[in-house]
Amino acid sequence: MANIKTLLDLRRAKSDGTFNIIFRIIDFKKVYTINSGVALQQHYWDERKGQVVKEYPNAKLLNIKLSKHFFKIEQAVLSLDDEFSIDKLKAMLSGKPQVETPETFQIFADKVIQQMLEANRVGNAIVYRTAVNRLITYCGKDVTFEEVNYKLLDQFSHHLTTSGLKINSVSNYFRSIRAIYNKAIKMKVVDRSFYPFHDISIKSEKTAKRAILKDDIAKLLQIHVEKNSTCWRSLNYFMLSFFLRGISFTDLAYLKHSNIIDGRIEYKRRKTHQNYSVKLFPEAESIINQMHAPGSDYLLPIIPFGVTEDNVRAKRIIQQCIKTTNKYLNRLSAEVGLGSSVTTYSSRHSFATIAKRMGYSNELIAEALGHQHGNKITNIYLDTFETKVIDEMHQHVIM
Repeated sequence: MANIKTLLDLRRAKSDGTFNIIFRIIDFKKVYTINSGVALQQHYWDERKGQVVKEYPNAKLLNIKLSKHFFKIEQAVLSLDDEFSIDKLKAMLSGKPQVETPETFQIFADKVIQQMLEANRVGNAIVYRTAVNRLITYCGKDVTFEEVNYKLLDQFSHHLTTSGLKINSVSNYFRSIRAIYNKAIKMKVVDRSFYPFHDISIKSEKTAKRAILKDDIAKLLQIHVEKNSTCWRSLNYFMLSFFLRGISFTDLAYLKHSNIIDGRIEYKRRKTHQNYSVKLFPEAESIINQMHAPGSDYLLPIIPFGVTEDNVRAKRIIQQCIKTTNKYLNRLSAEVGLGSSVTTYSSRHSFATIAKRMGYSNELIAEALGHQHGNKITNIYLDTFETKVIDEMHQHVIM
């Protein structure tokens, strides 16, 4: 709570030699003052008691007036509590209704994004932040929710498309903006009647399959690249992901020595929170041994020492590493004539496609990748495949 004290302001005297009596308010080391409207000479003020001395004419009435004013300020400060500000306090003391500034799209979006960060939903927070920044940059200023109408969104969509963004990227931006708008409606920040998405079509397109075949994997393994170069690391990240049943790049980045238990990689996927147990075959173990930096907790040199896991910085480091890795994988795939670009995500598609071509069932492949196959209700009653069966398929796919 803010601290309030009644003082004689001796910093500057009035023309008649008197000084104003003020109320000093200290809130988190910030100092504010409110004038009482009373002024008197210094010798009529009792600094210790914080009141007018009895020798002054009408001292009793003045002290009652000051006490009432002090009490009014104290009650206002208590009612404001965590929302205290000097402007709100002065508005309450004046008795005039306070007119709050309408919450703009960016201000509200910033609060939503901050809540995501506090809930450790860093990935979503970054996606929302990118969408909001892109919209505000296009508008050239912050906008109210009422201004985010069909016309603006239609023009924004056209701008993004003509700027070279793919349909799925535009779709991601619009889904984020729509989610923020829906939350604002629920929070009564904007009336539902202004909702602009009734006539906005958020299109997306099916992502092209990014799998490569076993012969392609062999071609990549035969490429000679300089050890410890960025190209070498990029190729090893891809191969390690493939050798570990298509583990995602993010999960790969966070692997530690503690995840290796009895010859297996035991980890929880960050995207789905599902537990995985993957056999560590010699091919994968060899890459880990070559890439591991001595003294680091992590198996791979992706996340620097001292970076907090899952925070914004860590997420951006991983995203940049994925971008760099994909650039070099694209070059390598062109070098060996694969005909299609290889990305970090291709390892997961490739593992599944190779297993399918080798005759393994969809159910077993789904189990290996941590997916549900077929009817979700039916799957509840199905026994999971034995680890030994999955390990045998795993070995056949990568050998």
